[in-house]
Amino acid sequence: QVVLVQSGGGSVQAGGSLNLTCMGSGFTDSNFMAWFRRKPGKESEAVAAIWTARGATYYSDSAKDRFVISQDNAKTTLYLRMNNLKPEDTAIYTCAADTLFIPGAWYSASRYNYWGQGTQVTVSS
Repeated sequence: QVVLVQSGGGSVQAGGSLNLTCMGSGFTDSNFMAWFRRKPGKESEAVAAIWTARGATYYSDSAKDRFVISQDNAKTTLYLRMNNLKPEDTAIYTCAADTLFIPGAWYSASRYNYWGQGTQVTVSS
């Protein structure tokens, strides 16, 4: 049984940093792993992803240069380091894994077949 368990997040003032961790179990191979977020009243959006086999990383424009996605050596635990956080980064962040090698863009939610439980990130001004 595949499970993604998230930890980290919380509240921080603008300019601060937070770390998110997504510990995966029940699988040994995936194509992509990613972080999505849902802001209050908005649709979910992709923040960053990693092509697990190659370590190639992808970022949304809002995350580029501020967030860093990484994985552990086993390629089952995903991290997101968020720097210089802004109030507009406030959202529920959820990790996702594509273990079926579903075609699609890295930012497309439909390519991911397992999801974490979500964690709140709140940035105050």
